[in-house]
Amino acid sequence: MFSKGTLVEVSTDEDGFEGAWFAATIVKAVGKDKFLVQYQSLRTDDDSGFLTEEFDALHIRPSPPETFVVDRFNLFEEVDALYNDGWWVGVISKVLGGSKYLIYFRDTDEEMEFKHSDLRLHHDWIDGKWIMASRALMKLFNL
Repeated sequence: MFSKGTLVEVSTDEDGFEGAWFAATIVKAVGKDKFLVQYQSLRTDDDSGFLTEEFDALHIRPSPPETFVVDRFNLFEEVDALYNDGWWVGVISKVLGGSKYLIYFRDTDEEMEFKHSDLRLHHDWIDGKWIMASRALMKLFNL
C-alpha cells in the first residue's frame, strides 16, 4: 500500500483538527494497514524535530499530484486552504483583488482571507482515485 519514504497526507480525529490533512512521509509499516509517519511541518513539543505518529490506512492518502494547480479560483468553488500547517476544506465566498480570496469553512462557520498560493482545488481520494467534485458539478450546472 504505502512504502517507506512515500509522501502522503494524513488526517486525525483529534478535537479541532477533524477534516484537515497534513503533509507527511511514511517512515515504516507497523502492522496490518498501520503506518508510522513523520509530519513535514508539525514539530515535537520540544522543537527537536518533526513529529512522528501512527495512523491506520483509512487516515492516509497519497499526496495530490501537482496537476491540480489553477491560475484562478471561481466563486463557490471548493478548495483546500493551507492554515495551521494543514489543508482545510472550504468554499470561495468572495474573489478579492490581488490574488486573494475569502474562504468560508462550513465546519466552523468561519470566513478567512487567503492568498492564491495558500489554496488548491479540493479533491477527494475515493476508491484509489482523486475525484474533483466541484468542477464536475459546476460544468453540469453551467456555473
